[in-house]
Formats: sequence, structure tokens, C-alpha cells
Amino acid sequence: MNKLERIEEDTIGTLSLPMEARYGIHTVRALENFPLAGRAVHPALARAYGVVKLACALTNRTLGVWSDDTAKAEAIEQACRELSEGVLADAIVVDALQGGAGTSTNMNVNEVLANRALEILGLQHGEYARVSPLDDINLHQSTNDTYPTALRLAAIRLLHTLEGNVVALQESFQRAEKRFAHVVKVGRTEYQDAVLTTLGREMSAYAEAISRDRWRIYKCEERLRVVNLGGTAIGTGLAAPREFIFRAVEQLRVLTGIGFARAENLVDATQNTDVFVEVSGILKAHAVSLIKICTDLRLLSSGPDAGLGEIRLPARQAGSSIMPGKVNPVIPEAATQAAMLAMGNDNVIAAACAAGSLELNAFLPLIAHCLLENLDVLARADDLLTRFCVDGIEADEARCRAHVMNSTSEATELVPRLGYERADEAARMAKEQGKSLREVVVELGWMSGEEFDEATSPEAVCRLGSPARKHAAHRDAAKEKVR
Repeated sequence: MNKLERIEEDTIGTLSLPMEARYGIHTVRALENFPLAGRAVHPALARAYGVVKLACALTNRTLGVWSDDTAKAEAIEQACRELSEGVLADAIVVDALQGGAGTSTNMNVNEVLANRALEILGLQHGEYARVSPLDDINLHQSTNDTYPTALRLAAIRLLHTLEGNVVALQESFQRAEKRFAHVVKVGRTEYQDAVLTTLGREMSAYAEAISRDRWRIYKCEERLRVVNLGGTAIGTGLAAPREFIFRAVEQLRVLTGIGFARAENLVDATQNTDVFVEVSGILKAHAVSLIKICTDLRLLSSGPDAGLGEIRLPARQAGSSIMPGKVNPVIPEAATQAAMLAMGNDNVIAAACAAGSLELNAFLPLIAHCLLENLDVLARADDLLTRFCVDGIEADEARCRAHVMNSTSEATELVPRLGYERADEAARMAKEQGKSLREVVVELGWMSGEEFDEATSPEAVCRLGSPARKHAAHRDAAKEKVR
């Protein structure tokens, strides 16, 4: 054996490892067995695992474990803190997708923490008689309670980032609502001209949709705070002292500042993963909002000369290698793709959660991979949509006015004053004579120019319902027609 290598043994046999490697034989087995995703577990999961292991180590210490070896206890705790801070992240190398319900991730963490503790004690990697990955780092634990607990912690932390970015996007649309409150435009249903609205009113609807997403996402933390730490293998707490089971979650709560609570039924919390389906569904709802909004932004900015062209999105990059001057709506397109990915991952999460059997779900690594990816990609989509798109949207007010004057939408605004038949007749005459609707109704003496302008003003088109006087005018016009 090369003097720069060490030999480790497990139930399968022995392997030679580089002496400098902080991971051990179980990690090497996993690297050989699971070359699937091509990337390691999510960094947030690795850091969260460090916190969970620290909570367990501190709990064990309060129970008198290592009471005759303070140096070991302190070395283990320091190693856990370093992992929780991301210092040891590059040593958590197992593939994100793996068999064994996350055992490979747990063992990778156990080995790295043990070897880092040995470093702190001035010993060589692999001297597990002094600090053992299983007998010390994994003491009173199982993959089946530490992995889902770490996943919940990682998800909550990423939820906080996502929530902040959702708030920023909501506020950006609210600012756009104020900027464009005076811009009257054609409202459309089923891609056809409908009634007048304002560009600000459209932006307000986007802000409200994102506001609902914000509230839903905020409530997700409540679902994730209930953990099965202390339940060990199947939720019965096998091999863990009662005191450990009660204290470990309390320690986790102190370390994180998050209101974690031990599940009342640890067996249920170990075998059932429906909470991840619920959270993923809420993320999917946000993805749906993003796709709808981004589709609208692309449509409203289309053209710009041969499309709607009512808004201008910030130009971010050249749009074509062959068409000069073309600029594409790349930010809404990118955000849409992120949202579509999240919707696809939601289906995977549902399938993986449904595939659990008896006392455990073997597919937690896939659930973790998809859930944490969704939290990441949606947060990034919200951020780039805010900074690179919504904040810089401009209105083409002349284009909006031209669309208003050339559509039948203005006629709809006159129905409360003229009645449906007169408004329809005026719209037909305007098209036939090549005149504006305003010119026609003024020439006919049905309205003055000032009355027409008031009826199609930003205030009028955004008013909730019609004033009573307009209904009265409508009734008078109808009576006159009957006479």
C-alpha cells in the first residue's frame, strides 16, 4: 500500500483510500454505485446536516457521553459547526440521487465529521478507534430521522430566500401599477378586444397574484417545522435514550432559531412524506403564476412594430444571429422555463412520496433533490424577473392610445350612457366612415366631447361599477327609443 493511502473496512470488504480524503469507505461505495445525477447533494442539505449533527452531539454531551473525553466532544462539535457553515461542503461528494433512503449522504457526513474531528485532535484520517463515524458521530441516530430533519431545515432556509424574492417581485409590480395608472389601454378576453382598462390595473392584478403566492409560501414553514428527530430507524426511538429523544429537537430549535417541534407520532413522521407534496404544490402554484404573468409580458411587448407593442421590456441581449436589431423577451422566457421545471419536479415529488412503503420512504433523496432545486430555481427566477424585467418596463403610451381609438372597446364604455344599440351603431359608423368613435358620437349629438373624454378616462375605466346617473341616462334613452 502507498504510504499516502489508508485501508478501511466495511461489511462488504476493504478498500484503499487517499490519506487526505475526509470521507471514508461508505462514501466510496456510494460514488461507485450511484453515478446518476452527476452532481453532489444540494449544499443547503449538507449545511443543514451539519446543524442536525451538532444538535445531536450537544444533546449527547448533556447526557454524559464523552464526559471523560472533553477533547473528543469539542472536536466533534467544532467539525459539526464547520459543516454547518459550509467549510466542509466540498467533502460531501455523494450523488444527489442514491438508493438507501439517504444512507449514503448520512454516512458521507458521518465520515467527514469523524475525520475532521481526528484532524482537530492531531490524528490521521481513519483512526476510528478514537472518533468513530458510527459509534460517535451517528450515536443515537439513524439516517431515517436525521436525513428528513436536515431536509426540512434546508427547505425552510431556502423558503426564506424565496419569500424575500417573491416580496421584491410583488413590490416591483406595485410600483409598475403606480407608474402606469394613467395609461388607458384595451383590455382583452380570449385574445379579442373587450373593454377599456389601464396598464396600471393590469400590473395590479399581477401584484395580487404574487401576493397570494407570498402568503402561501410563508405558511409552508409551519408544515416543515414538525420533525422526527429522535425516532431513529422507524420512529420507535430504538437505541436512543428517552432523554435524547426529548432533548434533541429542543437543541435543534435553539441552534436554528426556528420553531421545530417533535412529531407526536414519530412512526407516522418517519414513514409518511405527504408534507413535501403539500409544500411542492404551493411552489407549483407560484410557478403557474409566473408562467401566466411572463406569457402576458411577452404578449404585451410583442412586435414591437407588428405586434401589440404596448410595453417595452428592458433590452438584455441581441436576439438573433441572422435578424439585425431583433431583441427577444429573454427574461420572461427564462423565468417561464424555471417555472416549467418546477412544475415537472412537482410531479416527480408526488410520485416519489407516493412510492414510500411500510415504515419508510426509500426515495427521499429524489424528493430532496427536486424540492430543493425548485426552491432555488424559483427564487432565482423571481429575482431576475424583478431586477432585469419588471423594474424596467416602459409603456408605449402612443401605441396604447392608437389601439384604444382603433378598437370597439371604447364603444363598450358608452353602453351605460347610450345603451347597447346606440353604442353598437356608433362603432359601426366609425369603422364605415373611417372616423374615430369620439367624432361620430359628437357629430350625432349623443355626447359632448367632454362627456366622451370623461367616459374613457383612466378614472372611469377603473371605476367599480357605473354611477347611478349613467344608469338613469340609459333608461331615458331606452324610453325615448320606445316612444
